Amino acid sequence: MNARKSRRLAAAVMVVGALTVTTACSSAHSGGAGAGTDESKVAATTVAVGTAADSTGPAIAPAGAKKGGTVNMIDRDDFSHLDPAQVYLNTNSEVSLLFTRGLTGYKTLPDGSTKLVGDLATDSGTTTDGGKTWKFTLKDGVKWQDGTAITSADVKYSIERTFAPFIKSGPTYIQSWLTGSPDKYREAYPGPYSGQDLPSVQTPDAKTVIYKFTDVHPDANFTFAMTGYGIVPKAQDTKDQYDKKPFSSGPYEIVSHVTDKSLDLERNPNWDASTDPIRNAYPDKWHMEFGVQIDQSTQRFMADNGSDKDAFSFHETVAPSFVDQVKADPKLKSRTLNGLTPFTDYYFINNTRIKDPKVREALIRAFPHQQTRQLQGGTSYGDFATTYMSPLTLGYEASDVFDTLKSPAGDPVAAKKLLTDANALGTTIVYAYNNTPIQQSVTEAIRVALEKAGFKFVAKPLDAKTYYDAIALLNNPYDLYWGGWGADWPTGYTSLQPVWDGAAMADGASNYAHFNDPAVSKEMADAVKIADPVAQGKAWAAIDKELQQKAVSIPDVYQRSMSLYGSGLGGVTFDSLQGLQSPLNIFVK
Repeated sequence: MNARKSRRLAAAVMVVGALTVTTACSSAHSGGAGAGTDESKVAATTVAVGTAADSTGPAIAPAGAKKGGTVNMIDRDDFSHLDPAQVYLNTNSEVSLLFTRGLTGYKTLPDGSTKLVGDLATDSGTTTDGGKTWKFTLKDGVKWQDGTAITSADVKYSIERTFAPFIKSGPTYIQSWLTGSPDKYREAYPGPYSGQDLPSVQTPDAKTVIYKFTDVHPDANFTFAMTGYGIVPKAQDTKDQYDKKPFSSGPYEIVSHVTDKSLDLERNPNWDASTDPIRNAYPDKWHMEFGVQIDQSTQRFMADNGSDKDAFSFHETVAPSFVDQVKADPKLKSRTLNGLTPFTDYYFINNTRIKDPKVREALIRAFPHQQTRQLQGGTSYGDFATTYMSPLTLGYEASDVFDTLKSPAGDPVAAKKLLTDANALGTTIVYAYNNTPIQQSVTEAIRVALEKAGFKFVAKPLDAKTYYDAIALLNNPYDLYWGGWGADWPTGYTSLQPVWDGAAMADGASNYAHFNDPAVSKEMADAVKIADPVAQGKAWAAIDKELQQKAVSIPDVYQRSMSLYGSGLGGVTFDSLQGLQSPLNIFVK
């Protein structure tokens, strides 16, 4: 996330009191199902900028809420990162809400609308120079789990450590803005462990923190709501080991974490609900179980026995083989959540390895969207995607450069002709995939389609928990791999720049396709300077179409979600910002 965003675009949107936001970035891949059909209408989530009054606690209580009990969570994978600076995956971000706080965050109102409010800060931040300088004041009474006060020095240190070399997976907006160096910010500042200070973050007193950017960023208060900019205390920083057991600033603290097996949380006695407008903390404990495949979790939720009555899942959706059964069972309706997620799913083509655009186009034309979608839930899994921007994005324009909607099962004849013309028949495609039962079936469908089109095919299974870490390496040995992306804010900037700008190429960065076209990068840099939001939207739509024409990767679906939870829980809601079940209002009935 390395380019600058338009000051005037953000200001123009916020003048009317709201910004449409779909924060989430990379998506975990359940291979499960969602709700809706290709004809379903897309409804964006509107996020207004709240006041200081909106930023006071406690959080709004759902009807019938009560304290006590243990909530269970069942899921396929352990969380790949819990260190805030490493968090950029939606599942990691969602669980982190229970024990990590930041300067700002999102408050859900009774009518379902959302506001950006101060979390640790007294409000959502102030700027007097158009967004080049941002000031935040910490609330009274905010504490770490050991009872020590959270100070501005903690906030400053938390930003400084995001520059450390071992931080490879989190967002890089703030680092870039503070140094003015999108792709070499670590050369400008190496991090705090050598004893160096970052002068662009100032702490004139224990409660005030001031950020001085090299350019204007009037929507930086939205950026600080990302878990990737959550706080870490210097006194408890265990560097790369902090990922396993972060120190709590939220309502719960980690008491046990057995990698790939379980995570247990209990109340943080030093969290004060009166300081927190975002989080409710009804359960006494959370017990999270990993290693549960999607078919198992669906069956357990449907059976609703024993401790599973008090269970939910961040990640597990309804298994494709059970979608029709779940939809037809009226007894399951009251505990079924349906929602449009903020993600577009792609099959990224590694442009470093597949340099010929004709070969990339052949992959796009050969790809069996219809078969792979059916294996993952059919229309309930998502709508066929033909653009890189989501329909939720400002400026989105429908287009279908390679006739995906006309031939969703793939066009092997057209693909083979492209390979023949490029003298590339027999090109080997090394395909990396999540090693789960569903993805094994999906991989077989892709193999059949690509071989029919004239490719050779080699499948490489990857550990699902560390999947993104593997494909995010610049020198990864794969040609094709799945990935999901949701904008941090639904503008072309956050939809396209982090994924397709050459400046976003680095180990752990989000340009998974390793696409680096200086002309396109310049167009992106120019687009963010357009003052009128409608005109800027059109510029991003044009860039989207250009990316399609360059065949940089394969858009697959606009992702949907359908999930279940146990009958013993109340307050389970769908977080449209992350595309997951939210833990913030859950209680045991």
